Amino acid sequence: MPRNAAVIVAAGTGERFGGSLPKQYRPLAGSSVLRRSVEAFRATGRFADIVVVIRDEHRALYDAAAAGLGLPDPVAGGATRQDSVRAALEWLEARAPDRVLVHDAARPLVDRATIDRVLDALDEAEAAIAAVPVVDTIKRAEAGIATGTVDRSGLWQAQTPQGFRFPALLAAHRAAAGEALTDDAAVAERQGIAVRLVEGHVDNFKITTEADLTRAERLLGGADIRTGTGFDVHRLIPGDAVILCGIRIPHGFKLEGHSDADVGLHALTDALLGAIGAGDIGQHFPPSDERWRGADSAAFLAHAGELVRARGTILNVDVTLLCERPKVGPHRATMVARIAEILGIDAERVSVKATTTERLGFTGREEGIAAQASASVRIER
Repeated sequence: MPRNAAVIVAAGTGERFGGSLPKQYRPLAGSSVLRRSVEAFRATGRFADIVVVIRDEHRALYDAAAAGLGLPDPVAGGATRQDSVRAALEWLEARAPDRVLVHDAARPLVDRATIDRVLDALDEAEAAIAAVPVVDTIKRAEAGIATGTVDRSGLWQAQTPQGFRFPALLAAHRAAAGEALTDDAAVAERQGIAVRLVEGHVDNFKITTEADLTRAERLLGGADIRTGTGFDVHRLIPGDAVILCGIRIPHGFKLEGHSDADVGLHALTDALLGAIGAGDIGQHFPPSDERWRGADSAAFLAHAGELVRARGTILNVDVTLLCERPKVGPHRATMVARIAEILGIDAERVSVKATTTERLGFTGREEGIAAQASASVRIER
């Protein structure tokens, strides 16, 4: 029986995906994107070796994602995908596999049948890749204007896994070092290796955007969207500045509280904690604890964000400040950026608004400032 190996490529930074957590480590229906990709290959029982290529700085994320899978130490990736695959092939050389399948970690919905078809095709072919025919009309364009329609007959959309005879792929990668080829099939083609197309699957798509992740969750039936709310009030006392949503704003008063009394971040912290049923800010940071005297409320919000990320994803947050003064408008963009930074999410997922109470009540009399917040999160089953 031939000895089979699999290379799972997970060395990307996920810049197009956005957010602080690379997409291959994002939660997906109770697991992670990377773990689901690895488990798809392990479940076949047909691979003597499965090696994952990662970025060195992601080692802690990898260890958490791959815990209990019994994998060898990951291989450090290179500057490009091509460099990363070659590094994994060099590592595998001592294991002397006969055949190797290369798969993108960001394709977690690959099915057993697709893996089997690619692997079985190597009984006769030098190389075989999963692919699906192009079914949409393809337009050629210049400056956003359609200039023609491309004949789609004979066009295929390449997927992974892509399978090869191991010695031939290693030699092809060594010969192509330094070139900018888009996939391993292109590397093989450059060396004159014939690449066979085998049937892929439409669900074996690559997760590139948040919408792709949501689509994958729907297919797995694992999305659970929850919303939490928060409210906070602090008294105004003589001072020189107020801290609102992480920003210090010069003012003739300050907010009174055990910490920095940031009502915006306090309300938002409670909203996130409420969305996952994790109590409230007072349970996590009791005002009776001297450790939190004068504390930066960013630490409270960051803690709540970490608790959410352990179970899912922050979809959006919304804060409304209730006060007569100071005027929030000139500081809104900075507040949004600061909240996004603390939570490690895109600024477009953060909203900060302000309103007055038309001089009614304690906020109208400028005795205090209030804030209400809401947060939506996606919990992975």
